[in-house]
Amino acid sequence: MAKPSGTKQATVVVAALAFGWLAIEIAFKPFLEKFRSSIDKSDPTKDPDDADADAAAAIAAAAKSSDESM
Repeated sequence: MAKPSGTKQATVVVAALAFGWLAIEIAFKPFLEKFRSSIDKSDPTKDPDDADADAAAAIAAAAKSSDESM
């Protein structure tokens, strides 16, 4: 039996990778659709780190104002 050529091996590998990708897409389709729709709805200009810093500043200000009122 002859050894397969490099082109044939590459074709088989590419076909296997494509089949694997397709299988994953089909198997996880509901999760991937939900994930992709949440990415589409997200605001790319909003930085979650800034929101955390703003919340911490608001808590600190509220704690300071409650200490002053005592």
